Amino acid sequence: MGESESRATPERVPLEKVNDYMWRIPQYKPEMRVPGMVFANQALLEKMQTDRTLWQCSNVAQLPGIYKYAITLPDGHEGYGFPIGGVAATDYENGVISPGGVGYDINCGVRLLATTLTEKDVRPKLAPLADTIFRNVPSGLGSRRKDFTISTSDLEKLVVEGVQWLIDRGLGWPEDAKHCEESGRMANANPDKVSTTAKNRGLTQIGTLGSGNHFLEIQKVDKIINEKTAKAFGIMHEGQVMVMIHCGSRGYGHQVCSDYLRVMEHAVQKYKISLPDRELACAPGNSSEAKDYIEAMACAVNYAFANRQAIMHWVRQSFQQVYHEDPEKFGLNLVYDVAHNIAKVETHNIDGNQKKVWVHRKGATRAFPAGHPDVPDDYRSEGQPVLIPGSMGTSSWVMVGSQKAMDLTFGSTAHGAGRMMSRSAAKRQFWGGDIKSALEKRGIVVRAASASVLAEEADPAYKNVDMVADVSDKVGIATKVARLVPLAVVKG
Repeated sequence: MGESESRATPERVPLEKVNDYMWRIPQYKPEMRVPGMVFANQALLEKMQTDRTLWQCSNVAQLPGIYKYAITLPDGHEGYGFPIGGVAATDYENGVISPGGVGYDINCGVRLLATTLTEKDVRPKLAPLADTIFRNVPSGLGSRRKDFTISTSDLEKLVVEGVQWLIDRGLGWPEDAKHCEESGRMANANPDKVSTTAKNRGLTQIGTLGSGNHFLEIQKVDKIINEKTAKAFGIMHEGQVMVMIHCGSRGYGHQVCSDYLRVMEHAVQKYKISLPDRELACAPGNSSEAKDYIEAMACAVNYAFANRQAIMHWVRQSFQQVYHEDPEKFGLNLVYDVAHNIAKVETHNIDGNQKKVWVHRKGATRAFPAGHPDVPDDYRSEGQPVLIPGSMGTSSWVMVGSQKAMDLTFGSTAHGAGRMMSRSAAKRQFWGGDIKSALEKRGIVVRAASASVLAEEADPAYKNVDMVADVSDKVGIATKVARLVPLAVVKG
């Protein structure tokens, strides 16, 4: 998610305090069509002021057709074009679509499984379980699973059908799809709009974690805040073992983004769109360029859903191999799968009117409230599960969507801890071996493809996820359900 190295902030961005957790960027430049709105406490805000986060937010506020305000969430930090932790909604007819508002790792997201096991059950088997998962789920840069191959025609079907394609082939349970955002399949996917280069990159990477901040963790429930909602989500008691998977669309999605950024740079000239930053390259939502991007992006979204589905299947298989029992015995039910780099058509209340808009969520999690038709039936009385992973070795949060999110953030909230320092800075400051030793002294089993990725992902390289969750909860754009902490970490 950290897409660009920090550069000097071009200008001091003015801020007006709304309350302790909300800050307004006024329309201090004539090109700004709307204000900016930043959700952060004082400590998180001060970090945002050290890089280009707020400047990028003010740039997003200049996009044609943008409604209400450009949003930066509490995990916000500098990205490509948009800040990561950025949300913007543009008019369906008269607005624009910008790949920078989605990012390179299209549908990077999080999937959570609930087990019937406790920490006491798992602790004696934790090391072999981590070893088996590490063996079964390829991780690291360019990783691939040698015993699972798909043909080009298989890939064409997979990116249209999403998780169902894998379920139909035995890599999952029938009920898995209903607990995915978009039911694990975004409509309008058209493989004809995806380059051969992207397809070739995607052929060998289904079911792989990749590298960087992607991870797979065996976790336990540390604290339950909202018992009623937790039980609805299958989180029954403290000490319960969970599994969290965090990854995206790998080289397939990265290539789709790269390809369409070039298309959009030409579109900016063709449609004479004035932008403050070329990284915001975009096209009118009703243009052929935007339509092509959305159809290609939907393929990458479905690829990512399928990627997490395959990984989940191999996690279930790993439990079976270690315990010599059918995985169903341990639950291993999918709680939910959320996307946090995506653009989609939604209807939102704008000044008292229902408007069809393009919502860009870049490092942002959808957070729909109770009663919303897009929330799965069995969760609808509570609201949509929101999954906010922390950095390696720290807590993660299960939260629930709210009406306040619909009112303030187009149904969105934070997606994770958010980086405090660049990857290169972290590698200069930390050594992977030290990080591994420190985690293992705390009883956390660590399996990683390389020591350098442990250095990049060291806890101090990230913001405090408890603080991010706290701001989201206090503002009301998602409310706390349960806190999870790691028992074992598998990294790329």
